[in-house]
Amino acid sequence: MRLVLATRNAHKLREFATLLAPHETVELPPEVVLPPETGETFAANALEKARTAARATGMPAIADDSGIQAAALGGAPGVRSARYAGEHATDAENLAKLLRAAPAGSPLAYVCALAYVNPAAGAELLVEGRCSGTLDPEPRGEGGFGYDPAFLPDDIADGRTMAELDPAEKDAISHRGRAVRELLALLDC
Repeated sequence: MRLVLATRNAHKLREFATLLAPHETVELPPEVVLPPETGETFAANALEKARTAARATGMPAIADDSGIQAAALGGAPGVRSARYAGEHATDAENLAKLLRAAPAGSPLAYVCALAYVNPAAGAELLVEGRCSGTLDPEPRGEGGFGYDPAFLPDDIADGRTMAELDPAEKDAISHRGRAVRELLALLDC
């Protein structure tokens, strides 16, 4: 199956291409403008992006909205994860703000809402994947992106952060990996 990925994030493009294999993933054409993420939930944002990409291309589309939730911050940064330290903040700036705001060792959860829209079939599906962990006060690791250097996943007992896992290990436990596997099971792929 050919699926257009409704994202401009190069990290997500690579991650989804691997997770969705052997399905063919297609980059969103440059002329397609994605809607701003103004929804109050990950699901609302993901569904709007998938609908936009499907309408513009006529192809089945997949979109996600994902981020991190800190229990100590009432679920923040949540849907504002990419903009936590400001509208054009870098991953490092967002991570630094989280480290200042949440206590070391506090519970975290990565959340991924994944939407599938197939205009030809009139089908829409929405799934959610989660990965729980805790906040490490000393970021480390070169892999991953975003908050990965300070995220200690509960599924890994040896104290490595998400940024220290190899791609296969990360895909096996990540919020995106879990969401993709659930979606593929629903599609009977």
